[in-house]
Amino acid sequence: MRTLLALGAALLSLGGAPAPVPAPGPAPVLVPLPALMADTGGGSQLITAEAADRGATTGKLTWWDRRGGRWVEAGSAPARFGAKGLAEGARRRQGTNTTPTGLYRLPYAFGVRDRPAGTRFRYARVTERSWWCQDNDSRAYNRWVEGLPRDCRAAEAEHLVSYGTQYAHALVIGFNYDRPVRGRGAGIFLHVNGRGATAGCVSVPAGAMRAVLAWADPARRPHIAVGTRSGPTAIRNY
Repeated sequence: MRTLLALGAALLSLGGAPAPVPAPGPAPVLVPLPALMADTGGGSQLITAEAADRGATTGKLTWWDRRGGRWVEAGSAPARFGAKGLAEGARRRQGTNTTPTGLYRLPYAFGVRDRPAGTRFRYARVTERSWWCQDNDSRAYNRWVEGLPRDCRAAEAEHLVSYGTQYAHALVIGFNYDRPVRGRGAGIFLHVNGRGATAGCVSVPAGAMRAVLAWADPARRPHIAVGTRSGPTAIRNY
């Protein structure tokens, strides 16, 4: 026993004092996503809808305020995208169940239900006669109409009141809106979650949709940027 104790003491003396543990360095500074973007639309509010990659059907929606020269997160929520993932907005084709990537303005809000408290956007209340025309042969392509025009087929339009859950409250995303290109796609919104992935819109839980509408101020020119974390559709490119 004495021999073992002596051997242990000798080994400790040879090893010397334990090496000091280095002090932890400073925590990495997380740069807000809008600060990495090439363009945020020029306003002081921004919504980002970010997926992990082009094939993803889920991701994160974050809304941001520009305060004191920096972007500050105002809220976030889980988001859903198209059933076939995301597609470059300029190359997207209608009927592909993809969410178009890019930076877009938000023309107005609408809903089957009453305007949520605090909403400052122009708000269109859905009626039994409200449709969104997606007929490529119609002069009303990618527009809200009250009563279907003769040149817009019902099979090529959304009867908005039929989507009481998804369109309880929504914001129009200005994809292919100002100068519509036929065949590129119509009716892309930020709206309330349905049962699963969307047909090309971005969706969030009902509470998050109401929070976004209460936060968004058209006087501050909010836009929405849709994209991925990296690659050709990276949100920081917009």
